Amino acid sequence: MTTKSSSLNKVFADLPVTIFEAMSQAARDNNAINLGQGFPDDPGPEDIRRAAADASLNGYNQYPSMMGIPELRQAIATHYGHWHGLELDPMSEVMVTSGGTEALTSAILSVVQPGDEVVCFQPVYDSYLPIIRQAGGIPRLVRLEPPGWRLNEDMLKSVFNSKTKAVLFNNPLNPSAVVYPREDLELLARYCQEFDVIAICDEVWEHVTFDEHKHIPLITIPGMRERTIKVGSAGKIFSLTGWKIGFVCAAPPLLRVAAKVHQFLTFTTAPNLQAAVAYGLGKPDEYFLSMRKDLTRSRDRLTRGLESLGFPVLKSQGTYFLTVDLSPLGLNESDAEFCWRIVKDYKVAAIPVSAFYEQDPVTSVVRFCFAKKDQTLDTALERLSDAIRGRKR
Repeated sequence: MTTKSSSLNKVFADLPVTIFEAMSQAARDNNAINLGQGFPDDPGPEDIRRAAADASLNGYNQYPSMMGIPELRQAIATHYGHWHGLELDPMSEVMVTSGGTEALTSAILSVVQPGDEVVCFQPVYDSYLPIIRQAGGIPRLVRLEPPGWRLNEDMLKSVFNSKTKAVLFNNPLNPSAVVYPREDLELLARYCQEFDVIAICDEVWEHVTFDEHKHIPLITIPGMRERTIKVGSAGKIFSLTGWKIGFVCAAPPLLRVAAKVHQFLTFTTAPNLQAAVAYGLGKPDEYFLSMRKDLTRSRDRLTRGLESLGFPVLKSQGTYFLTVDLSPLGLNESDAEFCWRIVKDYKVAAIPVSAFYEQDPVTSVVRFCFAKKDQTLDTALERLSDAIRGRKR
């Protein structure tokens, strides 16, 4: 039987393959070093992995609570209380999901109804817009620009209105590696309160910050406690991206509805991984600070190497990524053309930041992942040694 394409869900049927999968496949096809997709090339903390193995062998392996095992929900509440001064009731304000993307999907579908407008900031992570549209929402896109990628009054004034139901805000911001300061958060909070808007905050990179930049959850800004859904990710905190353990934290009226969505998406999440994450969240401060130091060293190694080759690197304040703005080089190609060329000719995969825009893209910025071993970074730099020679206008 042949299925008519017109009978399929247009929100998803017309979507291209995500740039992350396309570039990762190109890396495999070309035997290239993958500095595109955001995952480390080590197996993750051994003690946390052993905790998962022990829980699998000696613990409970049937359906856990839909909301997450109690010890993990308590660990999340305790962790955020310690690091951010955020007081959460683990039983009514914390939920565990199968990854950050599922957490965001649960949050979006719980808030957005047909005709609602949702403010999103470009560059925007690729899962946001399809889910908003599946809910019947209308994305209102704000264009952020290098080198600062900052918010301002004029951009918010242009999109917030009486139809605005929610704002989707990623901080620290992937791909531009910005950690937003308090003044930007207070500006956004003012608009959320003025227009009675719910903030869905993608904060999966909250622990991956550098150079004294501190992550401030929007939910902790005055006036935002009851109107913010905070999303976190153990995969990013512990460099265990394949585990797919997400967190949703919100006031009870918001969390109750998000939980009803979650029950029909994944319902629950592997209990042994939840137990291991609960153990990990209780690790001493030094673990998290050491993780940042190690990633800072990798960031600086790749930054120095790229700069020595003539690449204009924008400073990374957080995440696993740094960006290069090709515009000063006068190359005769866009960021996408550059990325396809280097994966084929130089065997290094990167991500064009224009892929994070649906309208009026910035077309000169390329994202590299530095959460790799020294040898991986050094080999990539060797391969890129003449990637910008002979390409200038």
